[in-house]
Amino acid sequence: MNGNTLLIKTNYYSEEQLILLLKDKNENGFHYLYDHYSGALYGVILRIVQSKEYTEEIIQDVFVKIWNSIAQYDAGKGRFYTWMINIARNTAIDYLKSKSFQNELKNQSLPDFVYDSAELSVQDNTSDHIGFSSILGSLEEDKQQLIDMAYYQGYTQNEISEKLKMPLGTVKTKMRSALMKLKDLLKDYQ
Repeated sequence: MNGNTLLIKTNYYSEEQLILLLKDKNENGFHYLYDHYSGALYGVILRIVQSKEYTEEIIQDVFVKIWNSIAQYDAGKGRFYTWMINIARNTAIDYLKSKSFQNELKNQSLPDFVYDSAELSVQDNTSDHIGFSSILGSLEEDKQQLIDMAYYQGYTQNEISEKLKMPLGTVKTKMRSALMKLKDLLKDYQ
């Protein structure tokens, strides 16, 4: 048996093994990826689009994008999970900005699109299986707010600047500081 056959028969893959399986277009790797990361990525998308129906559509696109662009992943630039979150976040934001979504919103009655915010704010343990919420919670409140607005609500830095009535340069400086602090916290987590 070669090394790949041993990888296929196991129930656990390290991040490196999983990436190799995905680059080899191994379906078992894809199933493992979906089983272990769909909850977390679903939570990221849901926080942005705030609709379970749209989230279910987008999550499929996200996994197709991960599958098709795995060769572009560079471990030297960041963690695999962070790379996937960025794909999920960008796909969700692109979906919200798409003409078809905007037209659909215009054609919907208000009650069809308004959801109970309490229901959306309840965290599903599967969407936070790495404990990211507790790591994010250890940041200062202003840093948490910036990361939440940028990565979960889909605001650009210009939009954050306008919404918080803060100079764009200050937003950029604080965002960089928040991300550097978060990076340090994530290193400690590993």
